[in-house]
Amino acid sequence: MSSEHYNWSRQSLDDLQETWHSEIEPTLRRNGVDLTTRPTYQDVADAGYSGIAYALREHHDQTLSEFLATVGYEDTNTETNTSSSASYQWAIDDESTITELESYLRTLDRRRQLAETTVRTKQSRLATYSRLYRDLHGQANLVERVADPGTESDEIRRALAVFDELNAELSTDASKLRYHSDVSQFYEHLERRAKASFNPVKSIDEEYNWSRAEPDNAALSPEQVREIYAAADSRDDGLLVLALCAWGLRRNEVASLHVSQLELESDEPHIAFEERKNGPGTVALIYGVPELANRVDKLGAQNRDWSGYLFPSPNANRAYITGETVQARFQRLADRADVRVRSEQPTSKMGRRFWYTTYNEAMSDLLENLDVIAADQGSADASVVLKNYLSEAERREYRRDFMRERLAAVFADA
Repeated sequence: MSSEHYNWSRQSLDDLQETWHSEIEPTLRRNGVDLTTRPTYQDVADAGYSGIAYALREHHDQTLSEFLATVGYEDTNTETNTSSSASYQWAIDDESTITELESYLRTLDRRRQLAETTVRTKQSRLATYSRLYRDLHGQANLVERVADPGTESDEIRRALAVFDELNAELSTDASKLRYHSDVSQFYEHLERRAKASFNPVKSIDEEYNWSRAEPDNAALSPEQVREIYAAADSRDDGLLVLALCAWGLRRNEVASLHVSQLELESDEPHIAFEERKNGPGTVALIYGVPELANRVDKLGAQNRDWSGYLFPSPNANRAYITGETVQARFQRLADRADVRVRSEQPTSKMGRRFWYTTYNEAMSDLLENLDVIAADQGSADASVVLKNYLSEAERREYRRDFMRERLAAVFADA
């Protein structure tokens, strides 16, 4: 998504930081920009995101260089830099707080194995909170002030002052709640290590009228998915629809899918990911394994030097297509099938939502079928049977059987 698709002036600084991590940085990486050093304005402009510099200057009183410092790119030429790279990165002076912040992020990276972009986004929010705290209270000595239980009342008051600022600055309730969650999780980390006697922000969200309502995310219906799949006139387009709707992959995951990730011969075929949005994981291939195996065989037979990517790029400078190409191809199929969602052209993300909706319905089917067993056991809740009377392997097989049945109803006759 290029700059022209963003209304930069309506984005808060938090929104811009998230856009940087989720959209701009991956685009720069695809363009071959070395992100071990700070990217230049020209790098950003060439990628189609020049509008961010104007928005930063006009609406946030920041240069692009100052903004890049908040998302992890140290400027070694700035006069504000200190001898400690960590101190500059956080832009606060309290060494104990910096040490614990860095320790917490290493825990997220090493033990929870969160994706790099997720960790960096959390880092940006924690840095913003720490700087606001320093600006309001003179020093960002966050760790010192939660060590003594006798200071709890005063520290809650200080934390409230910071969230008053965030409440005024951030544009959406979702952003405010994400800040609260990340800051609270940092304090919980300190509590688990006996470095904090209390969490000063634990219940602060109850002070505000922030809405936790989930957005009304539209999903494709089974009939619409069937029509889009039927509109695919090539095996690779059909596989693309399966990957989005039957496997629930994100568009970038579809684009970069590689044969080395596939385990098709086991009793439980799956796709393995070294890194996803929330860390490593696998995706069960409940439906569509023959189509996937045929695609692998075809690509291998056509080209002895095949790179292994299931959707190779026609561009000699790229090994595989982009997520934007996946989106465009999916939307072309939807146009061919004359499918619209609320009068709008559907997106590839709606295919992933279809998967989640279908899985939830399959689980409802499963629980309904367990009602008879539950009644025989004298229980009014079928979930008790699912949890207490079936092994994990049995539960998994039942879930997959019911999901497979629903997917077959969509794709088998398309």
